[in-house]
Amino acid sequence: MSVRPLPSSAPADQGVDASGVHAFLDALEAAPDIEPHSLMILRHGHVVASGWWAPYTAERPQLLYSISKSFTGTAAGLAVAEGLIGLDDTVLSYFPEFEADITDPRSRAMLVRHVASMASGHEAETIEQTLALDPAEPVRGFLLLPPDRDPGTVFAYNQPTTYTLAAIVQRVTGQPLTDYLRPRLLDPLGIGDVAWLRDGSGRELGYSGLHATTDAVARLGQLYLRGGVWEGERLLPQAWVTEATRPHIATTDAFGETERNDWHQGYGFQFWKSRHGYRGDGAYGQFCLVLPEHDAVIALTGETVRMQQVLDFAWEHLLPAFRPAPLTGREEQDASLRERLARLALPPAAGKSAPEERAEDWSGAAFTPYGGVCADQPGVTAADVTAGPDGWTLSLTEDGDRLELRLGAQGWTVTEEPVPTAVSGGWADAGTLVVDVAFLETPHHLIVTCSLADGTFTARWRTSPLHAGPLRTLRAPRHSV
Repeated sequence: MSVRPLPSSAPADQGVDASGVHAFLDALEAAPDIEPHSLMILRHGHVVASGWWAPYTAERPQLLYSISKSFTGTAAGLAVAEGLIGLDDTVLSYFPEFEADITDPRSRAMLVRHVASMASGHEAETIEQTLALDPAEPVRGFLLLPPDRDPGTVFAYNQPTTYTLAAIVQRVTGQPLTDYLRPRLLDPLGIGDVAWLRDGSGRELGYSGLHATTDAVARLGQLYLRGGVWEGERLLPQAWVTEATRPHIATTDAFGETERNDWHQGYGFQFWKSRHGYRGDGAYGQFCLVLPEHDAVIALTGETVRMQQVLDFAWEHLLPAFRPAPLTGREEQDASLRERLARLALPPAAGKSAPEERAEDWSGAAFTPYGGVCADQPGVTAADVTAGPDGWTLSLTEDGDRLELRLGAQGWTVTEEPVPTAVSGGWADAGTLVVDVAFLETPHHLIVTCSLADGTFTARWRTSPLHAGPLRTLRAPRHSV
């Protein structure tokens, strides 16, 4: 389906000081451990700033990691509104086939509202234990794992809680989450194609794995900012929006890191409270920030392990940019920001052209994993480099499949199949090739280094994918109908 553009406006007309957005961009681009991929800022319902750092683009879906949870929570809210789910029903009541297996009184007492707020009574993440207990049916594995404390009394960031909530929605509706959301949320919001990873049971994961555009993230945030109303039509009950975005459980000890202040403000129904407003967020820097006090939404994607620093930059630079009234005489500043946003780009990895004196040695060179195994991606068993009329190609062999990565003369070289990638880099010296492979529908980069001297290669992730699988799966899933 075609996506209806969101209304846009000059920043000053919506009371946004462009200098604050410039400062935010400066901070992101100067931070050595933050790679921004996209940014959208909405104020008073208008897009006042949007940009994508090439080779990332507006139309490309991104793996949102745990922003997926906020979409799952929204699906649960719709099912509650339709009378399909009761927040005070026990989880077990939706899975009567497990009745005889689940004997722990705390597991039996766990309510839907407890899994919606990650307050199942477990004191830590349980995904590995859950899958060990029952890899074929994770809900059963989760319920077989006795909570440490009474449900509703303790928070733990715990993937099986959201998985279970998603499983309940899919059971009562008889549909995958995306199919259920399409007529109720995605189409009314003007969101185009989305795709969700599934597990072995065929369920969409719920807690992670949603691939959607930055624009889709911004639209979800705007729906919540408007109390569940979109273009005059109520899509979500106001009561759900209120409940989903208020703290149900304290998160003071979340992650055990006192400096992560924005993770210590409480948790709602699949949304975090923040020092300012509330948010959905996903691993490695995916954000949906909703700021009711400023009538603003900020959507970001990127690659970083310093997510608190991204939020700190937003609070430091963007909050002061939100003014109570339109600004006058700012045409030049707004034009400067618009021009900057249009030319955003990530610097390609450094590298020289193929060394002429060693070109014959490199063409057709084959490499085996250093130490006998590729530590980060053990399925990659071989690499080879070839020269052709269109330039050089690095090929990785994994499970019998070849992933061919073209090396451009400069900048990023984008290839769509079999997996969308952008490649940069080149020769560090006559005997060493270093290639940066960006998997464009995820946050991740794989750095491949080939050494001619000993015929070996290494492949290391800059940030490690959280969903296991071969390289060809690092894209939005394509499900057969």
